[in-house]
Amino acid sequence: MEYALAILISAVAMTLIVGGRYLLTSGFFAWLTDRVRPGQYDSLKPQIGREIRWSLLSAAIYGVPAGIVAWGWQNAGWTRIYTDLNIYPLWYLPLSLFLYLFFHDTWFYWTHRLFHRPQCFKVAHAVHHDSRPPTAWAAMSFHPVEAMSGAIVIPALVVAIPIHVGILGLVFLVMTIMGVSNHMGWEMFPRWLVQGRLGQWLITATHHEKHHESYRGNYGLYFRFWDKVCGTDIGLADLGGSFGASARSKRVRE
Repeated sequence: MEYALAILISAVAMTLIVGGRYLLTSGFFAWLTDRVRPGQYDSLKPQIGREIRWSLLSAAIYGVPAGIVAWGWQNAGWTRIYTDLNIYPLWYLPLSLFLYLFFHDTWFYWTHRLFHRPQCFKVAHAVHHDSRPPTAWAAMSFHPVEAMSGAIVIPALVVAIPIHVGILGLVFLVMTIMGVSNHMGWEMFPRWLVQGRLGQWLITATHHEKHHESYRGNYGLYFRFWDKVCGTDIGLADLGGSFGASARSKRVRE
């Protein structure tokens, strides 16, 4: 009973952390959007309300397994999270970051394609695509079924693959920033990155917006690898020739 209560407290704490992280990060990028593209979200207030409600429910779903794993790391040795930099060579730090992002991206790509099958889309994924166009608040706007599919990835990885706690924090940072910025409806990265060689393999708002426009293709999360391998990369959305914060009056085509 004592352990059950401690795990419950950990799960509640992580739910509050995930929910707070969502509100702060999406709120910041929504504020930034208002500064860079004034009026872009003015007509989307009811949609934004739905996005926030679904996202806070998703935060609770993400928080439960995260809280269980956090308790298990601290008290029972369930994970392979480590704090001593001498346990593995330093070159393993960037490798572990890449492994986590790649495996997360792989899981996301294939489950995302599954959720686009007609029955799965109708039952769950339609909630996310109800954001037309998506906003910075849509990053976690998922049906509970879809949220559960995403909530298990990082907990599963920390049980299977060693990672330094600092690199795990970096994984969460990348996951949070990319998840929000890819939905905010404009491209914050410069043209040289998005349309250059590096952009051929990375996903930014320009790439993911095309998915929300066409409801097909561009299923990845961080990388375009699986889209390219499987022939589902459908290119970039039309930004009207504007990138980053330099073109304040332009917006992604709806």
